[in-house]
Amino acid sequence: MLEDANSTGEPDHAGKASVEIPEQLQTLRQRLAAWRAGIVGGLGIGARLRQLIRRRESWLVLLAVIVGAAAGLVVIVLRDLAYALQRVLYDLPDEQRLSALHSLPLHLALMPAAGGIILGVAMLFLRRRKSRYVDLVEANALHGGKLSMVDSLIITAQTVVSNGFGASVGLEAAYTQMGGGLASKLGDIFQLRRGDMRKLVGCGAAGAIAAAFGAPLTGAFYAFELIIGTYTIATLTPVVAASIAAVLVASLFGQGEPIVSITQAINIGLPQIVLIVLCGFATGGVGILLMRLVGLIEAAFSGLKIPTWARPAIGGTIVGCLALVTPAVLSAGHGALEHAFVAPPLPIILALLIVCLKIVASAVSLGSGFRGGLFFASLFLGAILGQAFYWLAAYIDPGLFPDPSVPMLVGMAGLAAAIVGGPLTMAFLALETSGSLPLTVAVLVAAVASSMLVRETFGYSFTTWRFHLRGETIRSAHDVGWMRNLTVGKMMRRDVKSVPDRITFKEFRRLYPLGAATRVIAVRDDGRYAGLIDVADAYGEGVDDDTLSVQAVLQYREVMLHPAMGANDAEALFEKHSADALVVVSDLAERKVIGTLTEAHLLRRYAEELEKARADLAA
Repeated sequence: MLEDANSTGEPDHAGKASVEIPEQLQTLRQRLAAWRAGIVGGLGIGARLRQLIRRRESWLVLLAVIVGAAAGLVVIVLRDLAYALQRVLYDLPDEQRLSALHSLPLHLALMPAAGGIILGVAMLFLRRRKSRYVDLVEANALHGGKLSMVDSLIITAQTVVSNGFGASVGLEAAYTQMGGGLASKLGDIFQLRRGDMRKLVGCGAAGAIAAAFGAPLTGAFYAFELIIGTYTIATLTPVVAASIAAVLVASLFGQGEPIVSITQAINIGLPQIVLIVLCGFATGGVGILLMRLVGLIEAAFSGLKIPTWARPAIGGTIVGCLALVTPAVLSAGHGALEHAFVAPPLPIILALLIVCLKIVASAVSLGSGFRGGLFFASLFLGAILGQAFYWLAAYIDPGLFPDPSVPMLVGMAGLAAAIVGGPLTMAFLALETSGSLPLTVAVLVAAVASSMLVRETFGYSFTTWRFHLRGETIRSAHDVGWMRNLTVGKMMRRDVKSVPDRITFKEFRRLYPLGAATRVIAVRDDGRYAGLIDVADAYGEGVDDDTLSVQAVLQYREVMLHPAMGANDAEALFEKHSADALVVVSDLAERKVIGTLTEAHLLRRYAEELEKARADLAA
């Protein structure tokens, strides 16, 4: 019988404490787990809710309304934060917008550089994070709508600082990131299926854009075209419900009004359509120029070996210098756009100068490391290009466009469709702004012409172009993540048959008579892959000499798969070498055999996953 180590015979309080503390911690952990389960699924409520959401569309719509309302609140908070920052830093009156200033004092031109310094310091603190900061399009295309809330908060904070200090970027990226992030977190709580999660993330983005522009249909089609990647009956109700909820919430706080209001009635005939198509092509070309310029500036910073953390300060200095010429280049351009629609059109030379300066400012801001988007910047640039187009049309015939707001709206739609990538989004923005169906048709013509030019000659919107610069091949938000997940490692067979590569045909035939196996792997003395043996070849003509080694019939000596290879890449390798089966090695350098994969099995698994994706799309 064991006795206490305490010589006095008293209880060992120290030993008792060392036992009780872990038990207390374990009890506390169990209570926390029970509390969490009570929130999410206590008494079976959470499980029943998950089942209802999966089985009944109406419950998913309810979640979409909640997400839309939350996105509307997010837009209000972020917009007020950015505007408050601008008012403090630039000493603006309450109703004054930064980009609408007539001139900028010299000392305030340093504000974008100060914002760049803050971002640079933040980069130094965040450089240990391994995250790639996934945005909504990438999340829906590759990760089934999964977003990190921490990453979303970091992106949002960086965007607010960038916009608040005057960098030439918009807040729409922050709006949609937080709207989609909240939707993803809610979907994660309810363990939504991949298809439903993607829809809910689209609802978050739709609500954010709808609240930002006071346009529910614009927000809905932004989600369809850019975030979800397709339009179906199943996505219509939740996305539209989220957009309407977001606009209603924004209106409760006195926000959510359209960015401009156009009431001019117009007649669109053949001459106007021809000019609008030309305007669409022109704005498409400007959009391509801007997107390429961002990549060139990023490459220039890299080529000059400038540290990543120092780039925003340099970019901010350049933006500040441009702002001394015209403050219209600062921030996204809300104030400058509103002023452009109420003031007489600018002279054509001045309009083109502002366009050039704004393009450079936006490209430098993004290329140097500021966070933000080009949605509103493209609207402002398009409107000023529309003023230049107005003067050109007036030179041909003053009666073609009596109101300059018409070509301005056409220019907005054309350039935004080129950069953002949503022609129907722009058409509905025109409809909700003007209420004019003829003007909506004109805008749609310009947006389609611009989009067609970009697709034919460039192939990317700004979001997908950024993916391309990073080495990704995503062209849209269509769900291709299942293809990335369908890897060789998940499809291969691990029960491999192998022999030394120096074994004789006589010994090989003894081990593997006809019918015992179809293929056998030959390995070297060090275990490295040597080649693949088709058993039938070991019994064919020309191998009568039993003393010969099987090296004479080895196939695909240098052709191997590895576990991380995707289905598309693997199929391309099968096709290139006309192979029915290939060996899978752990590493192409070490060549250690871990399995085999046949082309027939790969194609069957690919077809099964494709059918699942089609079923989700049609649901």
